[in-house]
Amino acid sequence: MAQLRQQKQRIQFSFPSRAAIWHEIQLLTVLIMGGIFAAAGYAIFQVPHHIVAGGLSGVTIIINYFTGWPVGLLFWILNIPLLFLGFLELGRWRFFWHTLIAASVFSLGADFLLAILPKFTAQWPLTDDMLLNTIYGGILGGIGLGLVYRAGGTTGGTSILGRVLQKRTGRPLSQVYFYSDGIIILTSALIFGWEIALYGFLMLFIGGIASDYTLEGPSRTRIASIITNKPEEISAAITTRLERGISHWPITGGYTGESRTLIYCTVTRPEIQELKRVIAEVDAEAFVTIGVGHQALGDGFTPITK
Repeated sequence: MAQLRQQKQRIQFSFPSRAAIWHEIQLLTVLIMGGIFAAAGYAIFQVPHHIVAGGLSGVTIIINYFTGWPVGLLFWILNIPLLFLGFLELGRWRFFWHTLIAASVFSLGADFLLAILPKFTAQWPLTDDMLLNTIYGGILGGIGLGLVYRAGGTTGGTSILGRVLQKRTGRPLSQVYFYSDGIIILTSALIFGWEIALYGFLMLFIGGIASDYTLEGPSRTRIASIITNKPEEISAAITTRLERGISHWPITGGYTGESRTLIYCTVTRPEIQELKRVIAEVDAEAFVTIGVGHQALGDGFTPITK
């Protein structure tokens, strides 16, 4: 009987909670939206003008130029071995499924848009200006990738290879991407010309900025370090007037040898002026440095989520 109970306990499993299911639905929605945005930037602004901005999507533009094969289908096929590599090295099933969904949406969306766009652009042409195509292609693609990254996936391609190489070699991820994307863009220069390659580098830069902005949001937080002889008064004023918590440590001046106190405080950007006023009123001789924070998570700021 004891053995039967143990076997039953082994085969029992718990269903995910409603909150967990809703969270997964939200992630899938963000993944799909990101794939659609990335596909739109790729199909509308990048492929028709042969702007290669690195990555596997750039490789498919080069192959499509010589063969005429659909870029979306090529992207999906070339991703298959990289998906399995990512499964083994990066995140097992969760990484695999999220990346597969994002890559599939991107591939299908790109081929679908490229099939229907000529019908619309024949009547309502968008633009032939290469700079505009580069800017808007980079923005749309960057927003799409940022959304995909926020949902814990990638669109595959060199992003998988780059993360694996970074894990194995310890090289910075930015350096790995610079080499891989740079080689692809330089290859495109030999085929489409150096001017288009320069547009490719510009799109890569713009896409990176848009992706980071989408992933982390605008920088709304500021970090203040205050060195003062009146820590109790300044701490009380900040807590009362700004309703922000503070931390403080005793420090010793390296030049003067005097003992003072370092106060650390995180505030939002609109609260900076009030923080300066508080410090000036309490201790006009305090030394203050204010830095930019990407995000502030926790009490009084953005809640920490999984």
